[in-house]
Amino acid sequence: MIKVSESASKKIIEMMKDDGFDASTDFVRVGVKSGGCSGLSYELKFDKEINDSDKVFEDSNVKIAVEKKSYLYLIGTILEYSGGLNGKGFVFNNPNAQRTCGCGESFSL
Repeated sequence: MIKVSESASKKIIEMMKDDGFDASTDFVRVGVKSGGCSGLSYELKFDKEINDSDKVFEDSNVKIAVEKKSYLYLIGTILEYSGGLNGKGFVFNNPNAQRTCGCGESFSL
């Protein structure tokens, strides 16, 4: 399962509304792709449709869709949001990552 912190939930719901999505019916699609300075990078986008190959979760009033292949890399991840002057934006706290880059947007296993 993927968890969403309270701060990330508030920001996601706000951003979904700004982009014309409805958090009560639409999804945050989380994924992993090849690339980034550590080998794998995170993807985060809004989506209105679920695919047959998706795992679907709901946490903190946010629906999350993850393709099964990406899910293997993301089990136990907590999506957080850090704002403010030194904030990074969305942060993936992934217990499966053995190494991450300085920006936190890529990782390796």
